Order: sequence, then C-alpha cells, then structure tokens
Amino acid sequence: MASTVNVLVATAEREVYRGDAEMLVAPGISGELGILPKHAPLLCALKAGELRIKRGDEEDAVFVSGGFMEVQPDMITVLADTAERASDIDEAQAIEAERRARELLEKRTGDTEVAMAQAELAMAVARLEWLKKRKKH
Repeated sequence: MASTVNVLVATAEREVYRGDAEMLVAPGISGELGILPKHAPLLCALKAGELRIKRGDEEDAVFVSGGFMEVQPDMITVLADTAERASDIDEAQAIEAERRARELLEKRTGDTEVAMAQAELAMAVARLEWLKKRKKH
C-alpha cells in the first residue's frame, strides 16, 4: 500500500473533506503544487481553482476560491475562502452568478469597486469552467 497523508479541507463554515491521500494537487498563487506524504513543511496562498485529492485510481475534486494551505509531513490543511465539490454546485446558479458578476462590473466606476467586481467575476468564471470540466469526466 502506498504511503498516505491526512488531508483536511475546510472553510470558516464547514468541513468539506477529511481523509487520506497519496497526493494532493493545489492551485497555488505561483502555480500548481503537487504534495506527497512526508513533504517538507510549507505554508502558501491558494488562488481560485481545482484541488485534486488522489488515492490510487480514485480522485476527489474540490473547487476552492482561494485561501491558504499548510503542509506538514503527515497532514495537509486547506483553509479555503469557499470550497465546494462538483456535486454541490448547481450549474444554473453558477451561470447566474457569472451573469450578475459581469453586470456588476459594468456598473462599477471607482478603482476599488472595479477591482472587487473583477475579482468576483474571475472567481465566478473559474468556478463555472471547473464545473464544466468536471462534467466532461
């Protein structure tokens, strides 16, 4: 049996995933990170994207909108701003969220408002693209 590491994915509201993994792939702000058991300690920021938790031939996928990941040799903790499994996302609601984000961006005028609207739109687009990708598999 392959070596494993404990994985916890949580938000401020709930625990999204807890289990063992042979490998975890995370969307770091500087690029994709592959974490194996006994990895050196690491703390990094995450961007919106897919978190892949691999166990043999099985793979769980969780969409995170950003957050932080702490890696210890025997434990990976992901504290996400938001986190959802594909089965938890309603595609119609995701499409509506993207439409609302685009609409908000058009109405914003100040630099701060525009930046916030752009960030919201980027997250909505990434979430919807991820959901479509997961449906193909």
